[in-house]
Amino acid sequence: MNLATLDLNLLVSLRALLEERNVTRAGLRVGLSQPAMSAALARLRRHFADELLVRQGNHYELTPLGTALRAPVANACAVLERLFTSRADFRPATEQRDFTLLSSDYAIAVFGTALSRALHEAAPGVRLHFRHVPRDLVESPEVLLSGVDGMLMPHGVISGMPAVELYRDEWVCLVADDHPDVGDAVTLDDLARLPWVVYQRTFDAPVTRQLTMLGLEPYVEVSVQSFQLLPGLVAGTRRVALIQRRLADLLRDLAPVRALPCPFEAVPLREALWWHPVHTHDAAHIWLRETAARVAAALPGLA
Repeated sequence: MNLATLDLNLLVSLRALLEERNVTRAGLRVGLSQPAMSAALARLRRHFADELLVRQGNHYELTPLGTALRAPVANACAVLERLFTSRADFRPATEQRDFTLLSSDYAIAVFGTALSRALHEAAPGVRLHFRHVPRDLVESPEVLLSGVDGMLMPHGVISGMPAVELYRDEWVCLVADDHPDVGDAVTLDDLARLPWVVYQRTFDAPVTRQLTMLGLEPYVEVSVQSFQLLPGLVAGTRRVALIQRRLADLLRDLAPVRALPCPFEAVPLREALWWHPVHTHDAAHIWLRETAARVAAALPGLA
């Protein structure tokens, strides 16, 4: 397929048709008349050798191919939009710009709040949006990153994308202050017999995979989609949880819990800002990455 022979305007029409599932509404969305959008649909049907939209009663439904095309088309449009809005320079004091970062609640608490303050001071026209990392991250990170400005994620989850190093962290064991079975240290036997609270998406905590390599299969009593909820779910119980030390230090006064060293050589956490290569030479992204690196360098050391 020769890209030079394609009419890229059809990409915009295709996205509108797949998302609106209606020729008239799709035309209104992109500023085309109903006959012009019908002609675009006919060209798309010939190109894909598929109907894409089929009438079901008084409405249209997507064909299986049309359904499969929705996400790639949206991502392709996002890449093109970001590509053609790239600038050779960026003046943070006067520019208007939105940045969207994927992140867990841990990274927002430990790093994102400091980054947002830095952007507020240096670039009052910049708006920062945090979105949770979706479950299909590992399946297609390049597609996921094509639609956003970056992702805060430790090493060990994805690879093959450019990244700037931010900070290091370590894992600690969290137990209740008054835990009846744990004294001044946690043992591997404790981890094997005590009930656990875990962060639900295990790809955000490679250390939990390390436990299985040690032959330890935690009994999960509670799972949750927020690292910041772990202390409250541990307090007053016999449960144990793994949590990042920086976050444990931030939350130490929110619940009567203790952070104790892991009884094994837990793999350290190296947080990074990842991005799609399409952003590499964009001045605004270069500024964002440099700002993120400066903010990370100013973070306090581990307690």
